Amino acid sequence: MIGLNTAAVYVLQTLGSLYLLIVLMRFILQLVRANFYNPLCQFIVRATQPLLKPMRRIIPSIGGLDMSSLILAILVQLALMALTLLLTYGTTGNPLQLLIWSIIGVTALFLKIFFFALIISVILSWVAPGSHNPGAELVNQICEPALAPFRRILPSMGGLDISPILAFMVLKLLDMLVINNLAAMTMMPDILRLLI
Repeated sequence: MIGLNTAAVYVLQTLGSLYLLIVLMRFILQLVRANFYNPLCQFIVRATQPLLKPMRRIIPSIGGLDMSSLILAILVQLALMALTLLLTYGTTGNPLQLLIWSIIGVTALFLKIFFFALIISVILSWVAPGSHNPGAELVNQICEPALAPFRRILPSMGGLDISPILAFMVLKLLDMLVINNLAAMTMMPDILRLLI
């Protein structure tokens, strides 16, 4: 029975985290004003549309932010954490604490998306500069708003862009000092820390 629960938790976390990533990408695409004619963006829109369409009727956008996709991401994270706790410990625990853990988890994933998009962007700038691949264009559209503040601060280095290094440092510091400390302060169980 323990083996079945472990397998169920693994499958749940894998599939749930994948859908959570897609939902949060929908929020980020609207946040960075990505080109929605990109085939990857079209896939994300189609994958999230069944759940977002009814939510959009009740939850309005605020200041250009797609609040319905952000709330859906928090709800998916909450359901994922609740089911993980239920399968592991037989209880879901305190709903308010679960909501706080979900917000922490979504924030951690938000930072990770930008972190890995920056890594991909740096690699593409060396391997395939100026590529018109839909994936490369999407990565660049995600990274540009994150790198713009650093590019304004740093002087020109003769064609060498070191703004990603500062962005990596800021993202890693936010993860270490904010996300990990919030998870520890709210006593997030180790089984849920795997989700963030």
